[in-house]
Amino acid sequence: MATTGIILILFLIAHMIGNLHAFQGAKSFNEYSSYLRTLGNPAIGYRWFLTAMEVILTACILAHMWAAFSLWYQAKKARPVGYAGGRKAIQQTYASRTMRWGGVIVLAFIVYHLLDLSAGVVNPAGGNSTPYDRLIAGFTNPWVTAWYVIALLLLGMHLRHGVWSATQTLGQSNKRREQTVNAFAIVFAVLLTAGFLVVPLSIAFGAIR
Repeated sequence: MATTGIILILFLIAHMIGNLHAFQGAKSFNEYSSYLRTLGNPAIGYRWFLTAMEVILTACILAHMWAAFSLWYQAKKARPVGYAGGRKAIQQTYASRTMRWGGVIVLAFIVYHLLDLSAGVVNPAGGNSTPYDRLIAGFTNPWVTAWYVIALLLLGMHLRHGVWSATQTLGQSNKRREQTVNAFAIVFAVLLTAGFLVVPLSIAFGAIR
């Protein structure tokens, strides 16, 4: 769970940085998108890098989901009766529900995101348009922007709990460092979420045209 989560987080950081090319205009954003597709071409082949990334990320997502289900099932078997009450019960319930349902919504968001901005199937500009045109066409629709904002906020909550849990799993957290680790998880999740939100919100409010 922790290992696949770290791989997915590294991808999210790179993806967020790539999205910020939108502030440099259509030419820069389209050239960046083209670079990802033509990297190593013709020696290795067209779009090999993106295809390899898609295979790796799909494998990581499936493994991450399987690990989540396995951990949930093990926990349920180990404790068939839930927590009676109190703060720990609330924290456990909140964390598990956030990760479980947040993860399902984020998965649905990923599918929509690929159909929208990558394939252009559900994008108003269509699949034959440039990546920048699809970006603008998508986020000038307030309903699409609202869906992205909700999904990204849930992703941020998923990341906050995931980063904190991963440090515990990898043995990097203890009672003495718990507050520091928790603060890092919150700051990291907020910054990454804000980095993803700034582009669609800038388009929605006319800062990027």
